[in-house]
Amino acid sequence: QVQLVESGGGLVQAGGSLRLSCEASGSTFSITTMGWFRQAPGKQRELVAAFTKDGLTNYADSAKGRFTISRNNAKNTVYLQMNSLKPEDTAVYYCNARRDYSTAAYINYWGQGTQVTVSS
Repeated sequence: QVQLVESGGGLVQAGGSLRLSCEASGSTFSITTMGWFRQAPGKQRELVAAFTKDGLTNYADSAKGRFTISRNNAKNTVYLQMNSLKPEDTAVYYCNARRDYSTAAYINYWGQGTQVTVSS
């Protein structure tokens, strides 16, 4: 099992910045990839940014140029630096860790979510 704890959400004005953190614990050795997703009211959960299995980064088009995902392996922590925030970035942000058993079998772990609200 993997436990994920997010922090760093809050209320910010448009154009501002926030940094989210996600600390993993438990069977962290089993994690294949980690990333950030978000879910706005009435919308589906969507990818924001993630590390690939090869250690590269993948960003949603809406996040490119404004958000940066990074990690500290020694602390089992992943970060999401969000700059130039817009009201449409308002959502609950979830940390995700995925364990791959094979190319077709995997399990997702989710944090409890942290609210990000951007006022106009």
